Amino acid sequence: MPAHDVVAATPRRLTRPVVVAALLLAFVTAFQSLGLPQPVTGPVVNATLFLAAWLVGPLFGAAIGALTPVVALWRGILAAPLAPLVPFIGVANALQVVAAAYLRRVHAAAAVGVAALVKWAVLATAVRALVEVPPPVAVAMQWPRLVTALAGGVLAWLVGGRCPPLRL
Repeated sequence: MPAHDVVAATPRRLTRPVVVAALLLAFVTAFQSLGLPQPVTGPVVNATLFLAAWLVGPLFGAAIGALTPVVALWRGILAAPLAPLVPFIGVANALQVVAAAYLRRVHAAAAVGVAALVKWAVLATAVRALVEVPPPVAVAMQWPRLVTALAGGVLAWLVGGRCPPLRL
């Protein structure tokens, strides 16, 4: 849903996307709380972000993407050494959602590929040039994030990529 549609929408018409966005945020937070390894958690979190992009649009989806690392840090799901990266993870998630939302109109595979690359570029730049983190953290924020974003995009496409976006 374009941002201008959200502004012009009546409260009644906003109910469905807000509820779906809240459910997606609750799901992803609960899933992160399971404490599963990153190769399992990462694709599911990314799949949720792709589904948010495609179901509720870039505005609500980006909000979920930005909130996910904050909630993860607050709940103790994200390790303390990663705290300086929370803003970058939030921005990377939000940009992934925006790219996925707009590029899906062109092609689903392009949406997944480009959105995953955008997320990877933000995180790789952050750990290489902007934030000092231990070397294992820097490595974990680079190519593994690209892989989990791509896997999440494929998973989202398989699970619900053909779902129509919610209309206001």
